[in-house]
Amino acid sequence: MPDDQTINRLASAYGVSGLIGGSGGFNWWSLLFGFVFGIVGWYAFWHGKKEQKWRAMGIGIVLMVYPYFVSNVYFSIAIGLGLCAALYFWRD
Repeated sequence: MPDDQTINRLASAYGVSGLIGGSGGFNWWSLLFGFVFGIVGWYAFWHGKKEQKWRAMGIGIVLMVYPYFVSNVYFSIAIGLGLCAALYFWRD
């Protein structure tokens, strides 16, 4: 198994920098929390569509999409928890 330095060197040869580690690199925690909040968003969207609740559908879409735009793990968790709280407390 190649180490992180070898992977980054190979990635930079193809024009991709900071693939693993670093400030703009890949982060497993960000991937994990994005997946978890994406599943919650999918369920909220599905349930909102079934019950014709537009607010739940909107929050579900935002929960599924926002991890693509947020790279900071702590900020991603804060946004996800805030949206889940809005989903729970701001019901129709």
